[in-house]
Amino acid sequence: MQIVANILVGLVAIIHFYILVLEMFLWDKPRGIKAFGFTEEYAKETKALGANQGLYNGFLGAGLLYSLVVDGEPSFQFAVFFLVCVIIAGVYGALTASKRIIFVQALPAAIALVAVLIAH
Repeated sequence: MQIVANILVGLVAIIHFYILVLEMFLWDKPRGIKAFGFTEEYAKETKALGANQGLYNGFLGAGLLYSLVVDGEPSFQFAVFFLVCVIIAGVYGALTASKRIIFVQALPAAIALVAVLIAH
């Protein structure tokens, strides 16, 4: 079960690194505009905001990645902490920005969290 949990944590980390790229580098490009449903004008006006959000998503991904490389009990603790952070961010984003975030961000993290808890 630990292998499954690690794979799921890794997938959530990858999702957050992809979100980092979308928000920091593609926010005002066709891919980012399409992903977020913005107008080109809005994307250009809010580019710094997107980069800031992307940085935070990168920190979440980095924390999850770290949980996969550190040994022992800290691995479990880091995984739980960062997965809970992702779930909270996903729920908040779904309530305030787009309901889709619950499926893209919070649900994968919740599934990974259950796997981590079972494996522990």
